[in-house]
Amino acid sequence: MTHQTVLVLDFGGQYNQLIARRVRDLSVYCELVGCDLPIAKIKEISPIGIIFTGGPNSVYDENAPHIDKEIFSLGIPVLGICYGSQLIAQTLGGKAEKANKSEYGRSDVEFVGSSPLIFGLSRKSVCWMSHTDHVTRLPEGFSLLASTATCPAAIYGNDERKIYGVQFHPEVVHSLCGNKILENFLYKVCGAKGDWTMKNFAREQIEKIREKVGEGRVLCAMSGGVDSAVAATLVHQAVGDKLVCVFVDHGLHRKDEPEEVMKVFRDRLGMNLIKADAGERFLEKLKGVTDPESKRRIIGAEFIKVFEEEAKKIGAVDFLVQGTIYPDVIESGKGKSAVIKSHHNVGGLPSVVDFKEIIEPLRDLFKDEVRKVGSELGLEDKIVWRQPCPGPALAIRIMGEVTSEKLETLREADAIFREEIGRASLDREIWQYFAVLTDSKTVGVQGDFRTYENVIALRAITSVDAMTADWARIPFDVLEKISTRITNEVKHANRVVYDITSKPPATIEWE
Repeated sequence: MTHQTVLVLDFGGQYNQLIARRVRDLSVYCELVGCDLPIAKIKEISPIGIIFTGGPNSVYDENAPHIDKEIFSLGIPVLGICYGSQLIAQTLGGKAEKANKSEYGRSDVEFVGSSPLIFGLSRKSVCWMSHTDHVTRLPEGFSLLASTATCPAAIYGNDERKIYGVQFHPEVVHSLCGNKILENFLYKVCGAKGDWTMKNFAREQIEKIREKVGEGRVLCAMSGGVDSAVAATLVHQAVGDKLVCVFVDHGLHRKDEPEEVMKVFRDRLGMNLIKADAGERFLEKLKGVTDPESKRRIIGAEFIKVFEEEAKKIGAVDFLVQGTIYPDVIESGKGKSAVIKSHHNVGGLPSVVDFKEIIEPLRDLFKDEVRKVGSELGLEDKIVWRQPCPGPALAIRIMGEVTSEKLETLREADAIFREEIGRASLDREIWQYFAVLTDSKTVGVQGDFRTYENVIALRAITSVDAMTADWARIPFDVLEKISTRITNEVKHANRVVYDITSKPPATIEWE
C-alpha cells in the first residue's frame, strides 16, 4: 500500500519536527525534508500537500532560504507557517517586513470571512506567536482570514489555488485553534484519506520484511530499549527463527533489566536471543575513569568488541537489524536544521558484522509511533513504555568512577523513583525520569549514628521532542515518599535532592 504523503519543507525553525508529528497524529503520513528539495523530486513523490515551516531568517535578507516559484504551479496545496507564510507572500508578489512590535507567546486571534482552512472555528480563539517580521501586503488574489491586535495578516489564503499562510504556530498546544487548522488543511484542502495508522504500518512492514529476507539470516543487537525491542519484534513476527538477537549485558543496566529482557523476548516471545555476560569486562575497563566522554568511548568500544565476538560465533548473516527511528535520520542532517549528532543507533556495528544489507523497519517513525507499533504487536506496557536510557546506561548517571558498589546504590534508588512515579500514575505524564548518583557526600543522621554518605539527585522532565525540556512539577507528597524510601531502604544514601533545571541551559542527562 502506498500512503498519501505530505511534505514538510524545513526552513530551520525550532518546531519543525513537531509539525511533522502533528500531521501524523492526524493519520496522514509526512516527511520532513530540506527546503532545497528539487522540484523534480517533489513531482516524483507527488505529495497531496506541502507545508513550509518557520525559520530564523528574514525573507527579505539576501542569504535567506527561498523557494522555486514553480512549486506554486504544481497544483499541490501549500501551507506556510511563520517564515513559510512570509515566504509565500514575498514570492507571489506580496510583502513581508519587520513588524513595529514583535509578538512572542499567547495572542488572541479573530477569524474573518470563510474558507476551508478555518471551517468550524469560533470567531475568536487563542494562538501562539513567535515572530519579528510579518506580512504587510497580501499577494494579488489572496484574502485575509484572521488577525491579531498587532498582526493584521495572521492567516491569509487563496481557496482556488489552495495556498495559505499562517503567521502563528498551529502545531504547538498553546494554539487552541491550531490542530483544527491543520486538520482542515489536510482533509478539507488536500483531500487526505487518513490512511496512516500503526496497525496498517505494522502489517505492511511484516510483509515487506518477510519478502526481503526470504530464506536469509538476520542479526539484531538487542538493547532492551523500546526501539530495538519493537524492531526485533517486527522482524521476528516476519521471519521467526531466521532472526538471531544478541543482548550484551554490560553490567550497567537498571535493576532487573537483563532478567526482564530474557524473560520477555526469549521465554515468552520465543526469540532466538543470546545473552553475552560481560559485566566484569566493562567494570575493569572503567576502573579509575571519571571523565564522562571517556566513559562513553570505552563503553562503546567494548560493546562493539563483545558483539563482534558473538557475531563471529553466529557466522555470516544476510541482514543486520537496527532500531533507527525518524529523529535519528533528521538529526543526521536529512532536514535543513543544523546537524545535531551523527547517526548513532548501534554505532560502529556494521564494520564488525559480516552482512549484506541493513533493515531499519522503524526509520520513518517518531518515538510515540514506535510505542504504538509495539502495542499493536502485543508487547507488554512495561516494555513499550520503558523509560529511555542512554547507551552507556547507569555509567553516565554515576558521577566519577563507576564501581559495583555505586551501581548497586543507584540501581536501588532509581528503582524506587520509577516505582513511586508509577504508583502515583505520573509515568505517562512525565517524559523521562531517573536517579543520579552524585559525586558529593554529606553528613547525615540515620538512627543513632552520624553518617557521611552519597547524595542522590532525582531528574524528571516534561518535553515533546527532548530538544527542549522543563522540569516536572511532581507533587510534594510524592517527592517526600520517594526521598523517605531512598534514605531508609538504600545503602550508602542519606540525602535526596530534586533537579529543577530546564533544558536549556542544562541537558536532560547529567553527563
